[in-house]
Amino acid sequence: MAALPANTTAGQPDLVKRLGWTFFILCCYRIGVHVPIPGVDAAALSAFFESMSGTLFSLFDMFSGGGLSNVSIFALGVMPYISASIIMQLLQVVSPDIKRMAKEEGQAGRRKITQYTRYLTVLITLVQGFGIAVGLENMTSPVGTPVVLVPGLHFRFVTMMTFTGGAMLVMWLGEQITERGIGNGISLIIFCGIVVGIPRGVIQSYALIQAGDLNIFMAIVLLLLMAAVTVCIVFVERAQRRIPVSYAKRQIGRKMFGGQNSHLPLRVNTAGVIPPIFASSLLLFPATIGQFSSNEYIKRAADFFSPNGLAYNVLYVALIFFFCYFYTAIIFDPKDMSENLKKAGGFIPGIRPGEKTQQYIDAVLSRLTLSGGIYIALVSLLPMFLISNFNVPFYFGGTSLLILVGVAMDFMNQVESHMISNQYQGLMHKARKAGKA
Repeated sequence: MAALPANTTAGQPDLVKRLGWTFFILCCYRIGVHVPIPGVDAAALSAFFESMSGTLFSLFDMFSGGGLSNVSIFALGVMPYISASIIMQLLQVVSPDIKRMAKEEGQAGRRKITQYTRYLTVLITLVQGFGIAVGLENMTSPVGTPVVLVPGLHFRFVTMMTFTGGAMLVMWLGEQITERGIGNGISLIIFCGIVVGIPRGVIQSYALIQAGDLNIFMAIVLLLLMAAVTVCIVFVERAQRRIPVSYAKRQIGRKMFGGQNSHLPLRVNTAGVIPPIFASSLLLFPATIGQFSSNEYIKRAADFFSPNGLAYNVLYVALIFFFCYFYTAIIFDPKDMSENLKKAGGFIPGIRPGEKTQQYIDAVLSRLTLSGGIYIALVSLLPMFLISNFNVPFYFGGTSLLILVGVAMDFMNQVESHMISNQYQGLMHKARKAGKA
């Protein structure tokens, strides 16, 4: 996140407090990433994960901010919470009761859904914690040293409870950032995990250049490519399709209201960074089971979804498109938009109000979502191409770059909105004081 100038936050004590609270919670999260679970040989574990470099573990470790490679109390990170959120959002489409709870019951309904998401997070964490505990007992370093010092039922139980407690604490930290800080807490935690991995990626690239595995010219080309991709991401994330809207004139008493022209802004990438995060979290689950399992058939099934394989990339792209359309349909309803325009006396020139307006907005939104899905898929597949052809670290490009830019832009937009809101409140306060005087 870009640092704010000192004069920007002057006269904004509430903003400074929120920024400080956000930074403090992120620091607490980073401390927890380095607290290992009991009963694990750190040296053997480090050697094992070095041998797994360039696989899906790199992606999982990126989302956990390095917690998985350390097998820390925050090893699962926000992934169980994201998986639970996916399930609850899918249930809103399938279950009429949950859909009514989300849309009609207001704040109380949303609190219930949040509570159900927490319960589901605990269940998912317990299952994943048990699977990882069993897998850790079967893991050895490249020289044959066992990762777990004393395997058994006690180790499995302690690992499950530790992972569950850590995942719930991460979820709570994310909620605290959202409520008392600035930005979306879960997104900022993922952002923080990616940022701290960038220096390690730079060091790995430098080591590859020294070893002769990566040409200096190719490294410069890759650097320019990342800069070009960043510019492309910023351009697309800010791109809008503006639908013109006109308002009919209405006479109330002796005054005439309306008659002005406006527009309805539709983002090209309405779903933001949600599709690649959701798609990655779903693909990580079977891969994690396969890597930690000792069953030969499960391992073969997991190898079928290796990052360099065709099946993984096809399924990854399909999930990205699915979540682009699914999440866009959740946050943007053309029917509600057309009804609101009709109530306000607005209309799209050349389009009849009501159902025709709804169909027009839906058609435009579908084309935009298709363009956004293609853009996200191309950017997200970039790391697979770089890893398989140029042996570069996973952090350079793709999903990580998309999340970094998207979350940073959202964070700065929220800071700007908060500053404008505080200035408006200050002006209103001065106007009231002047009126009393």
